Amino acid sequence: MIQFQNVVKTYPNGVQALKGVSLEVEQGDFVAIIGLSGAGKSTLLRSINQMHTITDGKLLVNGVDVSSLKGKALRRFRRDIGMVFQSFNLVKRTTVIKNVLAARVADMPLWMSLLGLYTKKNKIIALEALDQVGILEKAYTRADQLSGGQQQRVALARCLAQQPKIILADEPTGALDSKSGKDVVQILKDLNAQGHTIIMVTHNPDLMAYATRVITMFDGKIDTDTKNRRQIESENTIDKIEEVTEKLTEIKEELGV
Repeated sequence: MIQFQNVVKTYPNGVQALKGVSLEVEQGDFVAIIGLSGAGKSTLLRSINQMHTITDGKLLVNGVDVSSLKGKALRRFRRDIGMVFQSFNLVKRTTVIKNVLAARVADMPLWMSLLGLYTKKNKIIALEALDQVGILEKAYTRADQLSGGQQQRVALARCLAQQPKIILADEPTGALDSKSGKDVVQILKDLNAQGHTIIMVTHNPDLMAYATRVITMFDGKIDTDTKNRRQIESENTIDKIEEVTEKLTEIKEELGV
């Protein structure tokens, strides 16, 4: 379980990204967090694995106070939390399987990781992860020869090779076309059905149908939190999502995007 207890995050420039957020995420949830840019979505997500440290309040993951973790304890904690980004973060000039094997480095002796000497077990884990996301046939292709959708599948495979209990996805479809984006989120849904806890930040309201729970955020606070299919599909929730979508459209038009 992930528990936010009156969590506040204030950046050095004085911007308060989270304003007393209280939230519980159960093991096995698939949570979609939707909101405008600057609403605090990514800050909330990245505070779970200590990419962003909180300023006040308490954040517990399976009973562990995340803020108290340092050094080796923090590194061990992060092994159970996979991260998928909008930008893929692949090493483009090397093969797909080497990108996925990078997730196994934390469990290897330093000298082996420096020499790139991966065990048979690690190679099997990497290949199984690629198979799970439907891109096994590209294992020995260079990452820069793949489409955007394929690269995001590789990023997901790298995450799975880490063998995490929780997967954090920060705008995983933001750089993809509609079909590729839906394919990636379907993989996340399939992983959720296998027991993974998924927390996904997105600007795209069309993706909320894949989640078991939808949270909307506004100005550093949780605006709505719907936990079942009827609530998600209710008129009130749809109105909230449409409101966010309209505001996003207005911003894009103003920016000429």
